[in-house]
Amino acid sequence: MKRILISGLIAVLAAACTTAPTVYQPAAMVQDMGWRATKIENDRYRVSFRANPDLRAPQVEDMALRRAAEIALNDGYQWFRVVSRNTEQVGGNRRGGTSVGVGGSSGSYGSSVGVGIGFNLSPDSRRYETTLEVLLGKGAKPDEANAYEARAVLTRTGG
Repeated sequence: MKRILISGLIAVLAAACTTAPTVYQPAAMVQDMGWRATKIENDRYRVSFRANPDLRAPQVEDMALRRAAEIALNDGYQWFRVVSRNTEQVGGNRRGGTSVGVGGSSGSYGSSVGVGIGFNLSPDSRRYETTLEVLLGKGAKPDEANAYEARAVLTRTGG
C-alpha cells in the first residue's frame, strides 16, 4: 500500500512540473503560446506574444519585439516605433509558499495542541502576454526611447 501511495505522489508531482517550454512560433489558437500579428495600416501593426510559464514578463516582451523587427525587415523597413505596449498576466496563479498553523483546545477530557505545516507544491503557472502596436519606418531611426533598429533587435533576441 505504501508503494502505491508513494508512486501516486511521484506521478502527481511529475505531472505538475511538466509544462512545455515556450517556442517562438505563430500561435495556432487564441489561447496558445506564440506570436500573432495584425496589419492595421501599411506601416502599422499590432503584435503580441504569449508565453508558457517558463518565461517571465521581460522575456515575453522581447519575443514581441523580435516579431515586430521581423515584420519591419520583411516589409522593407529599417526601424519601428512602439506606439503602445501592454504586458499582462493571462491565466494561472502563484499561491503562497508555506503556511504554519497552531491550534489548541481544552475540555472535560483534557487539552490538546496541534501544529500544522502546509506547502504549495504546484509550479508557478503564471503566463504572460505582451501586446505592442508598432509603427514602421525607413531611413534614420528617430532618437527616441521607443524607437528600435530592427536588425539590432533581431541580433539581441536571437532572431
